[in-house]
Amino acid sequence: MTIFTIFFQMLALLIMIGTGFFVSKTGMMDEHTNAQMSRMIVNVFNPLLILSGSANSVGLIPLHTMGIVALIAVGMFAAFIVIGMLLSPLFDRKPEQRKIFQMMFVFSNLGFIGIPVVSSILGAEYVVYVNEFMLIYTIVFYTYGVALIDGKFSPASLKAMINPGTIFGLVSMLVILFEISLPEFVRTAITYLGNVASPMALVAVGFTLAHSDLRKIFTQPRLYIFSAVKLLGIPLLLLPLLRLAAPDRSLVSVCMVLFGMPIGNMPLILGTQKGIDGSTCSAAIILTTLLCVFTIPVLLTVVG
Repeated sequence: MTIFTIFFQMLALLIMIGTGFFVSKTGMMDEHTNAQMSRMIVNVFNPLLILSGSANSVGLIPLHTMGIVALIAVGMFAAFIVIGMLLSPLFDRKPEQRKIFQMMFVFSNLGFIGIPVVSSILGAEYVVYVNEFMLIYTIVFYTYGVALIDGKFSPASLKAMINPGTIFGLVSMLVILFEISLPEFVRTAITYLGNVASPMALVAVGFTLAHSDLRKIFTQPRLYIFSAVKLLGIPLLLLPLLRLAAPDRSLVSVCMVLFGMPIGNMPLILGTQKGIDGSTCSAAIILTTLLCVFTIPVLLTVVG
C-alpha cells in the first residue's frame, strides 16, 4: 500500500470530518444532537463495532498473537507515561497544565479515531486488536489518569470502568478466546450497526471543530511541536522495539497506527471536572486530529 493510497483513505476520513463541520455551520446539527449522537457512539455503536470485529474474526486470529498485542499495549502505555513525565515540563511549567500535557501524551483517541482508521485502512478484522488496546487504556485511565489529576488514587474511580465499552470489550475477547460462532443474522445486524460508528464519530469531530476558536488552535507554535512529537516522534522512537515484539508486518502496522493516534477527549473531560482550564487541551485535540491525516500515511510508509 503506497503512501498516496493511505493518504487518500485518510482524506476520505477528513471529508467526513468536513461534513460534520458543514452540517454544524449550517444549523442542521446542534449541541443537543451532537451530545446524543456522541452518547450513542460510546454506548452502542462503538461497542457493537468491537463485537462485530471479533465475531467476524473467529478462528482467524491466533491466541498467541492476542497475547503479544496485550503485552505491546501495556508496553506502549508504560512508555507513554515515562515520556509524558519527562517532556511535559517543556510544554507548560504550570503544575495543573503540566498534568494535562502528561495526560495528552498517554491517552490517545483509540476509539473515535483509532477504530475507523484501522478499519478503513487495514481491515475490519484488525479492530479486535484495537479492542485490546482500549481495554488496557480503560484500566490505565481510571488508575494512573485519575490519580495524576487528583494527586492520589481513589478506589471509587474504578466503578467508572464498568461501562458498555469495557463490557463489550470483554465479551468480544471471550468470543475470540472460546471461538464462539454467533448466528449469521446476529453477525449481520451487529456489523451493520457497528459500521455506523466510524462516520458518525468523524462527523462529531467536525462538530467540535465548527464550534472551536480556530485562532487558538492554529496559532500556538508549542502545539505544533507537541503534535510532531506525539504523532511522529514517539511512534518512530518505539518502532525498533515494536519490530522485535510483533511477529508480522500487519501487526506492526496496526500498532503503529495506534501509537500515532491523536489526543482523546478523556484528558479534557477529566481536567474540566477538576476545574482545570481545558482551552489548550481542546486546541491540541483538534490540531492532532487534523494532522494525523498526514502523519498516519508517513508512519505506515516507514513500516513498509
